[in-house]
Amino acid sequence: MASLLPTSKHTLKPPPLEDIATKLQSALANNYRHSSVTATECPDLRHAPFHLATQGLSGNECIADVGGQANLFPTPRLECKYSLLDVAKAMEMDPEGGSLVGAGAGPFHVVGQNCELAPNLSWKGSFDNVENRTYVAKIAKDSGEAMVSRCSSTDCALMVNLFGSSGMPGPVLKITARGRKGKEGSLPECIRTALHAAYGDSQPVSLGGVFLVKSGKARYHIMPDFPSAPFENRDDVEKWLTYHTFAAPTICLTVMHSADPGLGLRMEHTHCFASDGQNAGGHYHNDVESDLSD
Repeated sequence: MASLLPTSKHTLKPPPLEDIATKLQSALANNYRHSSVTATECPDLRHAPFHLATQGLSGNECIADVGGQANLFPTPRLECKYSLLDVAKAMEMDPEGGSLVGAGAGPFHVVGQNCELAPNLSWKGSFDNVENRTYVAKIAKDSGEAMVSRCSSTDCALMVNLFGSSGMPGPVLKITARGRKGKEGSLPECIRTALHAAYGDSQPVSLGGVFLVKSGKARYHIMPDFPSAPFENRDDVEKWLTYHTFAAPTICLTVMHSADPGLGLRMEHTHCFASDGQNAGGHYHNDVESDLSD
């Protein structure tokens, strides 16, 4: 496994959820015909329709940005393999209990090829006692079709963005959005842009959690297996990716930042999966036609 060192730590001073909800209202109303945002108690996310490995998203909240796109371009750095549990330890998370959700590149060394990862796991009592509901999305080498399935590994590769918490019940932002009328097709980007407009560069706000594409369709990409030759330019990466439009429902795990405090953060990263056995998911780009809710 690649070393997680060196690491940088930045302490945030987030505003109250009620204040964030107020700041988001106008941006959502401008982009969707019907929207709402409130600070409310979190439902039990272990159950349908969320299917997370933890009850809530509260307690010792923290976010990690590991690796990055430089590990993919111009040549994939196959030595960059990470343990999600080692990342949790580097995040100074409690071994007695916690959870991780987010988006990253899958453990190619376990799956047998490059893939997209939707980390979704928790632990209790120790880091050895893990409940893993993680999914991977890959492109079948023989047919070129998208395949989405559970993944028992707790590894990742190249890059990953994670939201960590104690997994306890507590207050969360509940966001609903339906009938897009504005230009912003990505719900996370709509939220992130509104937060930056409200708080600027001087007060970064980071969010993580889950939202649902409840109906309609959305656009995703799935990385195929690694290319045989280095990428010559960024356009080659775009041409290499496979793009898909999948029908709802999908469960989307997201991490976002309103501003970068000089750490070189990936500003938003969202990976999704279908829990009903459908081969739908991957890296979320935008809705095509959708009914979105948090």
